[in-house]
Amino acid sequence: MVFQMVSMVLDMVAGLIAGTCLLRFLMQWQRISFHQPLGQFVFAVTDWLLLPLRRVIPAWSAWDLSSLVGAFLIKWVQYTLLWLLAGGQGALGLLPLVSLVGLAQLVVSALSALVLVLAVLSWINPGSPMYSLVARLGQPFLRPFQRLVPLIGGVDLSPIALLLVLQILGMVFARLQMSWMY
Repeated sequence: MVFQMVSMVLDMVAGLIAGTCLLRFLMQWQRISFHQPLGQFVFAVTDWLLLPLRRVIPAWSAWDLSSLVGAFLIKWVQYTLLWLLAGGQGALGLLPLVSLVGLAQLVVSALSALVLVLAVLSWINPGSPMYSLVARLGQPFLRPFQRLVPLIGGVDLSPIALLLVLQILGMVFARLQMSWMY
């Protein structure tokens, strides 16, 4: 039971920090201004990790690689602590792969949440500033599905298609991670 509680706390903390690193990556990729409350939150949560990483890892074009590496390192620390707490059972060499899959699961979960928030805001308050921010974050992922899924009665079903693909990816990643951990 203690392991489960510690695992839950580590998952929450690592998910918050790594997820914020990923949000920083996405905001910079989409050239979204950080001069707003969300941007200030992102800086406050990630600067301690990403500013030192930026001295070592340069940006590549519009891609902030230090944000991706930072998110990966947080997940690696999370799984290393869980491995140690479990008594070092399992192959230590697989921890980077387990961490990478854990990061991929975080991406899937975050994108799923983003698509759901985007869909709800589009029904409730499509004129709000929050909607425009969420739409800018979600459009690069929805656009390919909008090309494939036609409007039905004026309703865009592309978020449902994207959510379906994300759920399938989440199941694949969970299966991979479980096979490597046990």
